[in-house]
Amino acid sequence: MEPLILLTNDDGIRSAGLRAAAEALSGLGELLIAAPDRQWSGAGRAMPRDVSAEITEVPYALPHQGHVHAYAIDASPALCIIYAMLELVTRPPDLAVSGINFGENVSTEVTISGTIGAALEAATHGIPALAVSAEMSVEHHLAGDAFEDYAAAKAFTHRFAKQLLSRALPTDVDVLSINLPRSATPETAWQLTHISRQRYFVPVRQDREAGEQPGYRVMDQPESAEIGSDVWCLHKLRQVSVTPLSLDLTSRVDFGTLDETLRADGR
Repeated sequence: MEPLILLTNDDGIRSAGLRAAAEALSGLGELLIAAPDRQWSGAGRAMPRDVSAEITEVPYALPHQGHVHAYAIDASPALCIIYAMLELVTRPPDLAVSGINFGENVSTEVTISGTIGAALEAATHGIPALAVSAEMSVEHHLAGDAFEDYAAAKAFTHRFAKQLLSRALPTDVDVLSINLPRSATPETAWQLTHISRQRYFVPVRQDREAGEQPGYRVMDQPESAEIGSDVWCLHKLRQVSVTPLSLDLTSRVDFGTLDETLRADGR
């Protein structure tokens, strides 16, 4: 039996990035798409109560494969994973893919990302997960760039999906977060990275009287971020960043040192 691949995103069922991911995964297994019915960027792993959770099958066809089962759900990206697991899958998925996202998901903001949130939710169900994000200008983060070439993102989605379908991830690696620079080609080098501790998207004050939420801009001099970090790889090297993420958010601090610090008053 061919592998079952569950595909979602946070940019909505009509996203060009989602279609690019679907095309990249075509031929690797049976594809099931369960994505939000609208834009959900910034949702993290939210479980909102003010959604209907209505599931609607939508026409979806891919070149050389034809019809694909695809569903639009009135739900956040993480909830889409839950509804897919409860109501849509016929057997446990072998892989979950979230993306291809409009914009990079790096540094401390990974917990804000609906793309990452969906991948983490899939991982809680025991599914190896891949999150793929493509660098874009901030003004394109909600609707995408009509001129975006997804060739590189498709190539890396296919490459790492194929790897995850053939080899188990090591212990404590639950999600691979892939971030591609705008200049990437299918031949661009990649390297393993860690999450930068610097804030990447800096909040920008908007017009409160107009009811606008804070906007954001990219940090100053991202190429100066910590060596080995996702931001440094993306901006200094202009290479593809591959960051292993764990469901275990426990700090890797030495417990003896922390215990001594917390008991400094003798208790």
